[in-house]
Amino acid sequence: MNERFRHQFERLAMRLAELDASLADPRVTADIARWRALSREQAEVADVVARFRAYERRERDLAAARELLAQSADDAEMAAMAREEIDEAQADLERLQAELQAALVPKDPDDARNAFVEIRAGTGGDESALFAGDLARMYLRYCERQGWRTEVMSASPSELGGYKELVLRVEGEGAYGKLRFESGGHRVQRVPATESQGRIHTSACTVAVLPEPDEAEDVQINPADLRIDRFRASGAGGQHVNKTDSAIRITHLPTGIVAECQDDRSQHRNKAKAMAVLAARLRERERAERDAKEAATRKSLVGSGDRSDRIRTYNFPQGRLTDHRINLTLYKLGQVMDGDLDDVIGALRAARAAEQLAALEGVARD
Repeated sequence: MNERFRHQFERLAMRLAELDASLADPRVTADIARWRALSREQAEVADVVARFRAYERRERDLAAARELLAQSADDAEMAAMAREEIDEAQADLERLQAELQAALVPKDPDDARNAFVEIRAGTGGDESALFAGDLARMYLRYCERQGWRTEVMSASPSELGGYKELVLRVEGEGAYGKLRFESGGHRVQRVPATESQGRIHTSACTVAVLPEPDEAEDVQINPADLRIDRFRASGAGGQHVNKTDSAIRITHLPTGIVAECQDDRSQHRNKAKAMAVLAARLRERERAERDAKEAATRKSLVGSGDRSDRIRTYNFPQGRLTDHRINLTLYKLGQVMDGDLDDVIGALRAARAAEQLAALEGVARD
């Protein structure tokens, strides 16, 4: 194992000790949100550290078996046992190393979120809308297999069936992490129900998958980013106005957003109210920026909706599905359209992890 990787796992072991100590702290257990976040991290880190310790044990087993083999020149039976242990230890080490390296691949925090799946008919007229309906049923059945909840947020049915546009909300652990690979152009080749001469037509739909933002999450404000000014309240207020600097003005330096409050005689209460106003304004700013980013992301995800702009082709006459990003071809189109997407999504996730791991190994070598 690369020494840089080994050091990373040792640091994870130290982090596990820190997490164990934090979770035993009554102040942490009193904060449910923080306790849940730390518990989730502790479970993930503990699993990786346990694998690393198992790897170290098998390294020691391998060294002992090799030493035994060297000492068994005159004992054929003992030498055979040593060789068997060497083979088993090497196989275990290869497996554990692959698992450990995969564990180091950076996780996208959005992967655990719920998702919005947007399906839109593209080139192909009525047949494209019918195919959009088929894709919707495919995703709904896949979500049902995963035990996720689904909700239709908006729908624009077409005259002959299917949808011009459909937006689904998918609620479930890891929904975005699995469905994210569906973003792009989907092309279908088949004989439409409206085709009287049996000719194969090609049409397309676009799919965009977006992570659902966490609206309940509080805006994180760094105190170092704030300038807090205290001043005397203006207007009516009697002698108190003239004698006490109770009004508060808070400026968020990175954005220039300002909030102030002077309607309470208590400086502490005015500060709390001003902070609440500031947080609301920052949240609204983040929402506006996120909407703009999602609009740009959606455009990059779905492409133009043209027949030539596709990530995947569904060929019904041949019962074939081809994902062009990883050159994956499956002859089980019927099962896929019935929601059996595990092989497709699994292969796409594995390819992404392999790319990330290759990049990680390159950094380690440097």
